[in-house]
Amino acid sequence: MMKKLFLFCFVAAMTFGAANAQEKKEAAAEELPGPKIVFAEREHNYGTIQKGGDGNCEFTFTNTGDEPLILSNVRASCGCTTPSWTQKPVMPGKTGTIHVRYNTNNVGGFTKTITITSNAVNESRVVVKIKGNVVQQNN
Repeated sequence: MMKKLFLFCFVAAMTFGAANAQEKKEAAAEELPGPKIVFAEREHNYGTIQKGGDGNCEFTFTNTGDEPLILSNVRASCGCTTPSWTQKPVMPGKTGTIHVRYNTNNVGGFTKTITITSNAVNESRVVVKIKGNVVQQNN
């Protein structure tokens, strides 16, 4: 019984410590000077779309920091997804976009990721996701 109580207390203390460390990390990023990237949404669900349908979507982000934000790389998880993005530095308080085009010629469900690398002090690497289901067109 005593061992179980000790183990429970140990696990609880470790869990609290990890959660507290994450909060401190997030608070420290808030205080750092520099560019900060904040996305309006990190996932786009196309729902059900027809084969050959519109596979375009956009992710919007804002620079909430105090220096220009520069996206150095935007990479999709596969060749069926093509990203394009704001190439100019995004000034503090301004927004930028990442345009994503998914090739809807393959029938079936999909989940793809796009990895954004930037000079942001709060998140230098962000992953956004697209998902949906492509169905055969009814003739």
